[in-house]
Amino acid sequence: MKLNNILGIFLVISVILLVKLPANADLAGDAKMQYNQGIEYYKIGTYDKAAECFKKATELDPNFIDAYFNLGSLMEYLKNDDAALNAFKQIILRKPDDYEAVYKAAELSKKLGNTDKARMYLSLIPTDSLIGSRAKELAATLDMDIPTAQAELTKPESFVDANPMNNSNGVYNDITSPTGVAADTLGNLYVASFSDNTIYKIAPDNQKMVYIKSPKIDGPIGLVRDNQGNLYIANYNKNNVLKVSQGGEVTEIITNIQNPYCMHITGDLLFVSAQGTNQVIRYKLNN
Repeated sequence: MKLNNILGIFLVISVILLVKLPANADLAGDAKMQYNQGIEYYKIGTYDKAAECFKKATELDPNFIDAYFNLGSLMEYLKNDDAALNAFKQIILRKPDDYEAVYKAAELSKKLGNTDKARMYLSLIPTDSLIGSRAKELAATLDMDIPTAQAELTKPESFVDANPMNNSNGVYNDITSPTGVAADTLGNLYVASFSDNTIYKIAPDNQKMVYIKSPKIDGPIGLVRDNQGNLYIANYNKNNVLKVSQGGEVTEIITNIQNPYCMHITGDLLFVSAQGTNQVIRYKLNN
């Protein structure tokens, strides 16, 4: 969902590469075209034109979350903090649980001298989300303690049987474009959201939170966990496989695998299907 991972200076900006297309097919195509053109301008360092394209994409599709994020990240890099904050606000209006955007709004509000707004945004970030630790660090610079915000709870009426390991039937709602799923021995469920470039964690008590959201994740599909608690992601759009440690560190372990899809672990062997080459790749873990 975010821009291709770019080395050096580009790592300053958190960017997205997957898109959510609007209902109107013509507008969808036009918005995506503007968005992709913005990416191309960004790659060659033509930032003003890149920003114009991302802005145009949001005008064509007012719900284009990724375009807002890229626009906000680019405006922040260009030192236009007011415009950056406005872009992240647009995300929050449409997707309040995008805690990365909420954090950026808090950070920018502080930079602009509006500490009350910064505190307000920080209070919205669940302390048990992955970005919670960063929020606490920012809060400390504002001499505030973040209230014990709770991660998003699925409404009881929309879910039957909160324990994913239970044999009875149930439904988890409000996960955009869900793809791969994995579970651990404690009853936690991990779900990949393809269009959000996010991995969600749903605890046995039905508590849903952001488990990992990183610029390195682009089109997650297959998920699998090993016995050490590491999570592996088939990163479809980036043609690689990522490893997420228990501490949340994201590293690339397999590169140049065309459109990785399903995965399976047996012992210390990871098997990955590659749709782009009609192959199954065998990879030895713990090399």
